[in-house]
Amino acid sequence: MSTLPDASLPAPGHEAAQHSERLIEAIRHDITAQGGWIAFARYMELALYAPGLGYYTAGAHKFGEAGDFITAPELSPLFGRTLARQVAEIMAGSAPHVLELGAGSGKLAADMLGELEQLGSLPESYCILEVSADLRARQQEHIQQRLPHLLSRVHWLDALPDTFSGAIVANEVLDALPVHRVHWQDSAINEIGVAWSESGFVWQERTIVDAALLQAAQQINVPDDYVSEICLAARGLINSLACRLTLGTMLFIDYGFGAREFYHPQRSTGTLMCHYRHRAHDAPFFLPGLQDITAHVNFTDIAECGIDAGLELSGYTNQAFFLINNGITELLNDTSPENLREYLPLSAQLQKLTSPAEMGELFKVIALSKNPVLAGVEVRANPLSGFARGDLSRLL
Repeated sequence: MSTLPDASLPAPGHEAAQHSERLIEAIRHDITAQGGWIAFARYMELALYAPGLGYYTAGAHKFGEAGDFITAPELSPLFGRTLARQVAEIMAGSAPHVLELGAGSGKLAADMLGELEQLGSLPESYCILEVSADLRARQQEHIQQRLPHLLSRVHWLDALPDTFSGAIVANEVLDALPVHRVHWQDSAINEIGVAWSESGFVWQERTIVDAALLQAAQQINVPDDYVSEICLAARGLINSLACRLTLGTMLFIDYGFGAREFYHPQRSTGTLMCHYRHRAHDAPFFLPGLQDITAHVNFTDIAECGIDAGLELSGYTNQAFFLINNGITELLNDTSPENLREYLPLSAQLQKLTSPAEMGELFKVIALSKNPVLAGVEVRANPLSGFARGDLSRLL
């Protein structure tokens, strides 16, 4: 079993430890089959998504108080209700359809559908792309319990649709995409991958052989002896979505920075982070399959990839501005302050969602749109309400 990177981290139970050992063995076999070394992106892919064994494909609880971390939808219904207002606006200018990528417990979908119903803006279809059969079952159960009369509008997909018009929503999806780790040192650029030793997984550097990775790394200007991440998978996802989106907007909500801050000289060890039982650490070889592995998002890369793929940057701001612009305080005011039992928890939740010391500043929202072209003239949609104030595109 993996050694605890921090004595304060709780040890797993026997069954969970055995599950992790099975995944360790599967990754070890993959390393052997690949000649004794795999890119960290491959390790992260297996640790998170290996069928039946990966963190997101096995059955352990991941979200909420009983899991390893709390996402904004789990924190408060205000998040999904506020996001629904932006989605309604997008659908009004495109088509009445929603596509959510990686729907977690299904709470965001339920909160949004409930609010869209109240707004009189229900989508004709709400599609969820979910790679985990376990999470898909939980999502179906959650929506069935809360909104049984709307379940027929919800469809689960195994792959992206060939074409799509409407609103695409991805909350904390980009940070969970596999990343390559790169080391810039002495005018050389190497990839940091994973090998196997008697003591378990170990870091090992090799010359970069992936042409796309090398080209991306060569364009990044960082100090000597600098380690960071490059997410080629995010570029692939944006390109795939851009090819399929005929009209509408995609919204990505995640924690990260523009490129200048992402590759800041003081961030010389990268942004890799793991989450286990509500504790954060930086040891990705600890209990694979039982912990989340993430990296911050380089939003400059996301914006540039979208523009190169024919999309328009429709907005970039932090979560606080986005939620306030879309009326989260108005939704709080729907509950009377005299009703302390309901008002005080919601007020505290709003504070966590918008405070710079909590999620308000670190989390960003980026909107990428595709508008129709009529007679050779692009028809631009109205500006999105979520980005009316607090534009941060200068930081990209």
